Amino acid sequence: MRAALLIPVLVLLLPVPSVSQGRIGHVNSEAIFDALPEAQDAQRALDALISQWESELQQKQSEWKKKLDEYDKKKLILTDQSRLDAEAELRRLDNEINDFRTKKFGPNGELFQKQNEVMTPIQNKLFQVLEDIATEDGYDYIFDQSGEILLLYSNEENDLTQVVLERMQAFGK
Repeated sequence: MRAALLIPVLVLLLPVPSVSQGRIGHVNSEAIFDALPEAQDAQRALDALISQWESELQQKQSEWKKKLDEYDKKKLILTDQSRLDAEAELRRLDNEINDFRTKKFGPNGELFQKQNEVMTPIQNKLFQVLEDIATEDGYDYIFDQSGEILLLYSNEENDLTQVVLERMQAFGK
């Protein structure tokens, strides 16, 4: 009976090889940017620019709407040539509105470029601080929890890309 009790105790006392677990941290970059004065200033500048462009866009749309209303009122009494001219003018204004919207707010528009211009230095500063903290405090991974989960830092020692690639290439050979 004593031997039956002694075996589990001895098993618990045996040294167990430790498995190194990566240290993981997370940040909320949105909260960080909200608290940084330089990020707030950059956002205010972007908001002012957006407001200015939205105002210009609203003026263009109002002008188009006014011309459309005038055309609708007069289209029955206009000559064919006058009707064609008015329709061409409406198409031109519509294209101008779409071009303006794309130029300012499109995927590669001025807003995107301006955001990169003012936010990149702040983001670079954040990445440098995260890398410093990760190195000093031994973090292997740091994730951003403010939106979609985004990996902001990873210790290169934990990169399995090459191993997976080699096994994928050798798979089935």
